[in-house]
Amino acid sequence: MEKPRILLVENIHTVAKDSLEAEGFEVDLISHAPSETELIPLLKNYSVIGIRSKTEITPAVLKQNPQLALIGCFCIGTNQVSLSNARLAGVPVFNAPHSNTRSVAELVIAEMIALSRQLGDRNTQAHQGRWVKSADGSREVRGKTLGIVGYGHIGSQVSVLAEAMGLHVIFYDVVKKLPLGNARVKPTLEALLEDSDFVTLHVPENSETRGLIGKAQFARMRMGSFLINASRGTVVVIDDLVQAIQEKRIAGCALDVFPDEPASNKDKFVSPLQNLPNVILTPHIAGSTEEAQEAIGREVAESFRRYLKIGSSAGAVNFPNVDLSIRKGTSRILNVHRNEPGVLGEINGIISQAGANIEGQFLATDEHIGYIVMDVAATQAQALAEKINQLSRSIRTRVVT
Repeated sequence: MEKPRILLVENIHTVAKDSLEAEGFEVDLISHAPSETELIPLLKNYSVIGIRSKTEITPAVLKQNPQLALIGCFCIGTNQVSLSNARLAGVPVFNAPHSNTRSVAELVIAEMIALSRQLGDRNTQAHQGRWVKSADGSREVRGKTLGIVGYGHIGSQVSVLAEAMGLHVIFYDVVKKLPLGNARVKPTLEALLEDSDFVTLHVPENSETRGLIGKAQFARMRMGSFLINASRGTVVVIDDLVQAIQEKRIAGCALDVFPDEPASNKDKFVSPLQNLPNVILTPHIAGSTEEAQEAIGREVAESFRRYLKIGSSAGAVNFPNVDLSIRKGTSRILNVHRNEPGVLGEINGIISQAGANIEGQFLATDEHIGYIVMDVAATQAQALAEKINQLSRSIRTRVVT
């Protein structure tokens, strides 16, 4: 970890590479999402990896790359990483939960208007030389009701924008959330579906959200309503959505995410939703604006810098959060260990036996691991770290100066 090599995949914005290289790190950048088979040998030369939404860090990737010490998701979601396995290996995972919020929210608003005015179909017809000028089925969004499923960073931002455009906003979330503006909370998903002209999904991918919107939910939606999904592809049962559109239960949909997505721009995209009326399909671009990708690149690169140079784990999604200010004239020992009784005593015992003085110390734990940051005299740090790392319950130890 003295000079960690960093691999960035999936066309992560070059500002991340530039920022990290300016800090003295060696960084390689590739454009595609490597498969597990490709990634396992590829990672052998790296201790840090930055990914987006398609590259999967599986238990096998972690097991066969014990030198991997840090993972960054240059996006909001982290479901593509085996977080529990990374935690047990002492590998923190960082993401960018806020940087593309506005970009996603703006796309949702644009898609509401596009669906309500059938812009996708009108655009295609005009390109084909067909002049279809008609007001049939074309409506304003003002005065309509938008139902937001998941009222987190993006959902609440959509709420603010939608209300400014004159929509009534309702939302449903499994966690109690404070409504913004005049938004009203609904007690159940079903109640939201029944009262919405537009439904937009902003939920993570987990066992509770897979297949969240299927045949039963479409039956609850208002006739002629619209569905927007810019969250995760597995949240909507695609075959049931196709049926709902064909039966004209819903008047259209806009999907930016899909259960199966091409690994790169060179691969063909196929979906049963293709060529259906008033269906907008976009290639997972909700957060893909230049502003958002640059902001994400800066945010996660800064998390990398702080963890690698001073041991700060603030913002890690699977790891005890520690952020201790640096003390001049010291070196910092960073230790990840199994969270079991007596570990801190063993570590402090090593410090005491060496006659070293702890200038600063901070320990944070979760149910599985502990993360301790200690500042000691620079001349003693390396020898102490080696002894601490030999403890039976130590997972990994390093020194930063």
